[in-house]
Amino acid sequence: MSEEILINVTPRETRVAVVENGMLQEVQLERASKRGYVGNIYKGRVVRVMPGMQAAFVDVGLQRAAFLHASDIVRALPLAVAVNGESDDANGPAPPTPPIHELVRDGQDVIVQVVKDPIGSKGARLTTQLSIPSRFMVLLPYAKVLGVSVRIEDEIERARLKAVLTGALGENPLGYIVRTNAEGQAGESLLEDVAYLGLAWQAIQDAVATVAVGGCVYEDLSLPLRAMRDLMRADVEKVRVDSRETWERMCQFVTRFMPDLVDRLEHYPGERPIFDLFGVEDEIQKALQRDVPLKSGGSIVIDQTEAMTTVDVNTGAFLGHRNLEDTVYRTNLEAAQAVARQLRLRNLGGIIIIDFIDMTDAEHRRQVLRQLEKALARDHAKTTAYDFSPLGLVEMTRKRTTESLERQLCEPCTQCHGRGTVKSTETVCYEIFREITRAVRQFEAQKLLVLASPKVVAKILDEESAAVAELEEFIGKSIRLQADEQYQQEQYDVVLL
Repeated sequence: MSEEILINVTPRETRVAVVENGMLQEVQLERASKRGYVGNIYKGRVVRVMPGMQAAFVDVGLQRAAFLHASDIVRALPLAVAVNGESDDANGPAPPTPPIHELVRDGQDVIVQVVKDPIGSKGARLTTQLSIPSRFMVLLPYAKVLGVSVRIEDEIERARLKAVLTGALGENPLGYIVRTNAEGQAGESLLEDVAYLGLAWQAIQDAVATVAVGGCVYEDLSLPLRAMRDLMRADVEKVRVDSRETWERMCQFVTRFMPDLVDRLEHYPGERPIFDLFGVEDEIQKALQRDVPLKSGGSIVIDQTEAMTTVDVNTGAFLGHRNLEDTVYRTNLEAAQAVARQLRLRNLGGIIIIDFIDMTDAEHRRQVLRQLEKALARDHAKTTAYDFSPLGLVEMTRKRTTESLERQLCEPCTQCHGRGTVKSTETVCYEIFREITRAVRQFEAQKLLVLASPKVVAKILDEESAAVAELEEFIGKSIRLQADEQYQQEQYDVVLL
């Protein structure tokens, strides 16, 4: 299978696309306006110890002093570790927290990591319990632990992962946590991450010795470098980037941490945008639509809600060549592949319900489910699919990593407020009539002025003109209509004159 990574860089936005066999499979984006400080490590200085709050304020070079609580300070005692929800099961309960003045003092230099961005008037939240993530591991340089995420529930798999690391690490003084997405990964992949983290920690130590107070000694990787860390594998044939400056930084990164893959990086100098050249822009636009057409003529319809994502499969124009069951089976097989691709492309997570077309043959259902699981195996996020329910639905989950593509690129419609529908002009007309009746009963007026959207006013003057005449006779007052382009379809005002 041919796989390429395309990287489009502009001053305010960077996008990464994963293309397999010419088809877009995944999109990641990062905007300069939304880059935070979480994960960054700074050389800070304590500017004020607050015993009453069990905390200290630390200058790390940001606009406001950052907040460091006593419970977030490393002590020479066993630690109960929780890193981004990846909990270590190797430690007991945390010991009592000593008074803050026993842990830090005014003017002391400390190495801290941001765990929460500044919000409003509050500064960033800090910790001295450093953690450095990789694809499958988290390095805890100050905690002598070797843990496995509690979300990996299979005891055999947990034992395998621990055995791989125990045999490789020996008397390594650093701590490690195996992340949830390491489940099922080969031992070689874990050891590659250990090597990467060792080099990263050495680089941090070197920077600590030279950086001035308030300087950043480690910054979580930018999107292009994260793509190299998380997506670069042996089966990736090319990584094309349209920015020479970014390409040079990526070459330095890969040369240091993945030297065997440096020859796969390529700078794209063409005048035509790289995403246009490979058809990525069109695919992104299609990924924002509800309907996804299938080659056979069928389609799938995807709806994302707060609780879950639903996927409906339709045969459409596909009639098949044998019988109805064969038509349904072939459409469902094609839909299974398309659903897996769309979930990854749109970055949909949480609970997902797939309504395949009903099949009477049990073997056909098994084949469709097997096809779905096979297609999901390429996904970087953890997925779990269950058998057909009594209602013929497939329930599955996909680990939620970031916001979906739609919610990153779009915002709720100001006209329908995210409902996806607006009241019909007929409904708005009758609402206006009721509002007029309500108004004249409460207030005195000689006549009334109705301001509404052009479509609603046209509806009243055309099809509802007789109803307006009857209403004028009923209330004994004249009604004047005025169309206003600024009004949306559901908006209107009844003014008493």
